[in-house]
Amino acid sequence: MKAGIHPNYQEICFQDSSNGFKFVTRSCANARDKITLEDGRILPLYKLDTSSESHPFYTGTQKSVDNMGGRVERFRSRFGKTSAKPVEPATATATATAVASDQ
Repeated sequence: MKAGIHPNYQEICFQDSSNGFKFVTRSCANARDKITLEDGRILPLYKLDTSSESHPFYTGTQKSVDNMGGRVERFRSRFGKTSAKPVEPATATATATAVASDQ
């Protein structure tokens, strides 16, 4: 391998700043701070705003669009159509037959 062209791939501790959750993984991310872990290792610290421990999708606190005060129902009543007309299979077959007979 060529020397001096590869990024610094090392173990880094990522910390969620919203709840203090920490996990260690290998990464090329640049970190300014250092942290001493429970096992005595000193690793670079990369601070995150959100991780899987605090993100609403993963914690189950995500709000559904359907139950947000009837907004979806109001939108559908104003702009939505009740149902679209389905295409009848007989019409599609008749059209295909007519096209085939023209050739």
